[in-house]
Amino acid sequence: MFTGIIQSMGTVARLTAGASSAVLEIKAPPAFWADVNLGDSIAVDGVCLTAKHIAGGACSFDVSRETLDRSIVGKYKTGSKTNLEKALRATDRLGGHIVQGHVDGVGRFAAKKKAGEYMEMDFEIQKPLLRYMVEKGSVSINGISLTVAKITRGKIRIALIPHTLKETNLSLLFPSSPVNIECDIMAKYAEKLLQPIKNG
Repeated sequence: MFTGIIQSMGTVARLTAGASSAVLEIKAPPAFWADVNLGDSIAVDGVCLTAKHIAGGACSFDVSRETLDRSIVGKYKTGSKTNLEKALRATDRLGGHIVQGHVDGVGRFAAKKKAGEYMEMDFEIQKPLLRYMVEKGSVSINGISLTVAKITRGKIRIALIPHTLKETNLSLLFPSSPVNIECDIMAKYAEKLLQPIKNG
């Protein structure tokens, strides 16, 4: 489990594809890996992956077919920048919202405009996921805990503070860039619990 507060930026060293899976190697500052052990969970752009091998400032992860199909990991190129977060400790502050690291689907960056010190960014969201979005609610985009400022015509708008732009890979997006989307788990549970009532 994660909180959506990015702790470091990483760089894709290589993505080696197999018949039904892949191995991803990420480089990051050595200090980030200092307290990471084999088997620990790391969110890479919001995807929960398990540390397989750590050496020389890099960590490798096995990536399943399900993850490749549902996220942007399979689109990584050598040099791609990724957001990194270690798993949440029970004693940590929940600075963002509850993020599982289970990506629901891929959205796309649509546009941005300056709004004072903030940057407003619009993202296209798949219709099946849009029903989980509410204004002032939470969403994880590339692993970042963000607040939905506005919803309109298949898009959500996010207002980003300068710190978030500086410390994450959102500043590197260009129109149509794919991003990982994880909906608020509470919205999905609420829908599931209400389903028997809806069906009568």
